[in-house]
Amino acid sequence: MPKATRTLPDFSIESEISNGNQLSVAGVDEVGRGTLAGPVVAAAAVLPGSVPFEYAGLVNDSKMLSAAQRQRSFDWLITWCVTYGVGASTADEIDSMGIVPATKLAMSRAIAALDPQPEHLIIDAVELSSVSIPQTAIIRADSRSQSVAAASIIAKVTRDKLMADVFDTEYPGYGFAAHKGYGTAIHMSALKELGASPIHRRSFKPVRDVLDH
Repeated sequence: MPKATRTLPDFSIESEISNGNQLSVAGVDEVGRGTLAGPVVAAAAVLPGSVPFEYAGLVNDSKMLSAAQRQRSFDWLITWCVTYGVGASTADEIDSMGIVPATKLAMSRAIAALDPQPEHLIIDAVELSSVSIPQTAIIRADSRSQSVAAASIIAKVTRDKLMADVFDTEYPGYGFAAHKGYGTAIHMSALKELGASPIHRRSFKPVRDVLDH
């Protein structure tokens, strides 16, 4: 039996929300919820319309793209978007309030950075009660909506660059450039040897277990 082909995100959700009007719709997504170190980073993006055919394959759930594809997509998106914004919550904020509230805070910061502000939000699986803009939360929106896919790419490339170019230099020995803070075997070995860095999430059980021992 042949494998089902995975369809690419499209602009149909945005079009349905706009309903023929010139409504500004932003996609919102985050990366880094499950890492043991570093911030959770969110992005919001407003597209001028459906992604042109030649770029459609590059505007997808960021997890479905290679690092090179994500970088190429990012470089194009930040020039093509009507507006985009990035927000983050630090490891300290995650430890103090929990990952879900910190994720929502990062998203609200990304939305606040949009200029002009959008008239509607499509958010990947999250509802933001603190944001007054009308919104639609959709499970796996990054694989269905081009605006959310764009936000996922912008957030992923931004966070990966931060982990590789900044934190890997500031806190050498952990391998942040390679694993970006996820709990790989190399990361766990370094954590046991070096202890926690200032960007480790001490409220996360794998980090806490290492510190307790």
